[in-house]
Amino acid sequence: MTVQLFKRIAVLVSIGRHPVSGVARYSRNDALALEAVRLFVADLGLAPAQREIQIDVIHAGDPTNPALSDYLALGAAHIEVLAIEAATDPLPALLARLAAYDLVLCGTRSEGGPGSEDSGMLPYLLAHGLGLPMLGGVLDFALDGGELIVRQFLPKGRRRRIAVSGPVLLAMHPLAGTVPRYAYARLNSGVISTVTSAGASRDTAWRDEPVTAQPRRLATAEKRSGHARMMAATAAESRGGKVLNEGSEDHKAQGILAYLREHRLIDY
Repeated sequence: MTVQLFKRIAVLVSIGRHPVSGVARYSRNDALALEAVRLFVADLGLAPAQREIQIDVIHAGDPTNPALSDYLALGAAHIEVLAIEAATDPLPALLARLAAYDLVLCGTRSEGGPGSEDSGMLPYLLAHGLGLPMLGGVLDFALDGGELIVRQFLPKGRRRRIAVSGPVLLAMHPLAGTVPRYAYARLNSGVISTVTSAGASRDTAWRDEPVTAQPRRLATAEKRSGHARMMAATAAESRGGKVLNEGSEDHKAQGILAYLREHRLIDY
């Protein structure tokens, strides 16, 4: 009965970028999730015919990307690609595909390289849309009775274990102890299939919009010595300001303009 609690497992994979050359490759974070699932199933101690566990490796993007074959060599027997355009948000397509899964795994964030949208929000948005609890920074997990025991990364070297008894979404931490293993034989035996996604539309595509200009506070450059600034902090002093309460609007505006030019806050 404990195995049946996590009978359907989905692993989400994305395309990463080499940090130096920028060449497309597998995402190491997602490869950690794939290897963690392989170890999880192996640790159940059941023969392959008795496990009856379905593991689906899913990618939302371009099915012709050659970097997808790397996941075959890393242990994915079959990769299902939800074909969407490059500028399309993958969230609707993934939400439509991932319904009724017991365990969903992915990396903490994608590795798109400079200028990409690697915000790390996709796992949280997926969990919210699917109605699943979400655990981030996962190092490893194992089945104990009817519960999934998850070891989670915390800052300053701390760790904690959390017991989960139902469907859950896990995001693997980059420091997870699993080591992906590349095998050329698996590369040749694996299969990549394409599925036309019905969850994406033009309304979900990324849109470029101008950034709203934020007001910038003008501050004069500090020209005093350190000793003078320390003395000013302990004693009240006059900074030589001028109060413009009287006169016309033009006179006040000229006074403000002269102050800005004197302190080089404007160049006109």
